[in-house]
Amino acid sequence: MNANNYVEIFKALGDETRVNVIKILSKENKCACQILEAFNISQSTLSHHMKILTDSGLVVAKKEGKWVYYKINEDMFTQLKFFFEPVDAIDSSCMKCGQ
Repeated sequence: MNANNYVEIFKALGDETRVNVIKILSKENKCACQILEAFNISQSTLSHHMKILTDSGLVVAKKEGKWVYYKINEDMFTQLKFFFEPVDAIDSSCMKCGQ
């Protein structure tokens, strides 16, 4: 992934509703109507949020008849994990003062 991909992912996660959708989907796959029950928003607002999440690659949508089912894109979250792993390896001591 390149920097632009990460920017889109972090923008998608920059909204409380979308973070809560990710939390919901991390437990199990859900259809749009099940996700909507967890929020006090309109169906069109949820659709907007789900488009951002799917466009970023964090969520995968699958249409079955008139229903749309959503699930976490596990590959994308694995890539995010690898993005943050170098942070763990950084030596936090200062080169100048040694602290």
